[in-house]
Amino acid sequence: MKVKEIKELIDFLSSSGLEEVKIETEEFKVNIKRSNETQIVERAVAAAPAPVATPAAAPAPAPAAAAPVADSAPAGNYVEIKSPMIGTFYRSANPESPAFVNVGDKVSAGATVCIVEAMKLFNEIESEVSGTIVKVLVDDSQPVEYDQPLFLVDPS
Repeated sequence: MKVKEIKELIDFLSSSGLEEVKIETEEFKVNIKRSNETQIVERAVAAAPAPVATPAAAPAPAPAAAAPVADSAPAGNYVEIKSPMIGTFYRSANPESPAFVNVGDKVSAGATVCIVEAMKLFNEIESEVSGTIVKVLVDDSQPVEYDQPLFLVDPS
């Protein structure tokens, strides 16, 4: 199952009002359950050498990272770049590389701003808006939740 398909399942679950979705095939099992935080667990049945699981991030770091921003920046003037999935946030392609973007950098729509690792897949996250990076809301190598704000962008 591809990350895009899992994202679509999460979107479906949140819009439908269902509490839980289970999908089982010969190759994998997926169980997505709605609670205070969405958890995704995927296990290979026979083909893969090892089970694959995406543990849910601890709920405390996400609100703590977002709280100072609400106090120091008027949210109405800025656009958030949000995480499209649960995973681990990385500001650069590898530890030796510079960050994709820093505070004060200009970004255009479609420009890569970070990477979110989910289930051993490194997904480049692109900006959906052009503007200037005002704030990075997540520390490097930290877990992120689905739809969690990662950056604030001044579109002017």
